[in-house]
Amino acid sequence: MIRVVLCDDHAVVRRGIRDTLTEAPDIQVVGEAGSHPELREVLRTVACDVLLLDLNMPGRNGLEALASLRETESAVKVLVVSMNPEDQYAVRCLRAGAQGYASKAADPVALIEAVRTLAQGRKYLTAEVAQMLAESVSQPDNEAPHAALSERELQTLLKISSGKKLSEIAEELMLSPKTVSVYRARVLEKLKLSNNAELTVYAIRNQLV
Repeated sequence: MIRVVLCDDHAVVRRGIRDTLTEAPDIQVVGEAGSHPELREVLRTVACDVLLLDLNMPGRNGLEALASLRETESAVKVLVVSMNPEDQYAVRCLRAGAQGYASKAADPVALIEAVRTLAQGRKYLTAEVAQMLAESVSQPDNEAPHAALSERELQTLLKISSGKKLSEIAEELMLSPKTVSVYRARVLEKLKLSNNAELTVYAIRNQLV
């Protein structure tokens, strides 16, 4: 039996995914979480083979959850299930430690296949993501400038472009405002931008928000 934990801040979405997975006789949903703190508690209390993780959650997002799992050397296989466009996030999620990336709009059969693929120790990639991954390896110079950002720098960019103040970002990321300011400065330098307004425009143009 493949033991699955769902992490999404929308209960309706979790229910839909749970209903889809329960149609498979070899898959059992053993836990659910609506935030990163809840996820940590669930993973401490239940055995899990595959984690289905949303990217957009309050507080720490999915990328931060991935980083946390990697730091703890967790053996849990992570399938990111998101509405975010594959061309902007799939490759980054794989590089951050996920074993697969699927769209919430995907065929339910594909989601079951993805869970089984990860449980077997293999990565799950759609044809589009596999092509993007191949291109990012063979033609790294063609990547968008934000591909060079670290996870913390990307998080800072996304939060600034969503209108959050540095003090709010510091609280959410559990960092000092001074550290967040350093990340902001690095983002501006790497993207060759001058201020928060330009960061927001960049994020919108590149479909990051």
